[in-house]
Amino acid sequence: QVQLVESGGGLVQAGGSLRLSCTGPRDTFGSFAMGWFRQAPGKEREFVAAISWNGGITNNADSVKGRFTISRDNAKNTVYLQMNSLKPEDTAVYYCAADLTLPTLVTGMSAYWGQGTQVTVSS
Repeated sequence: QVQLVESGGGLVQAGGSLRLSCTGPRDTFGSFAMGWFRQAPGKEREFVAAISWNGGITNNADSVKGRFTISRDNAKNTVYLQMNSLKPEDTAVYYCAADLTLPTLVTGMSAYWGQGTQVTVSS
């Protein structure tokens, strides 16, 4: 079982910034591609960003390009999502995901998911 724990969500004004963190298992974290998804009320879960096991490849949704940055620190078994220039439409529950392959993760079919952290952006 792979346990993922997100943190860093909260309430922020439009234009502000937040950094989400997701911590995974120490012994296997470096084997996984990692990613972030989000789900707003009444909407389907959508892909936000993903990063390969060694950080060499990243992939961002068009809606967040230029504003959000995904990164990872395998020594700390943690993946981050730096969110800048936040907009009210970024309000959602943000989920961390892990999978052995980046293509599978990007499709939303990841094997492992965190419990989610709420991000609320006020206008």
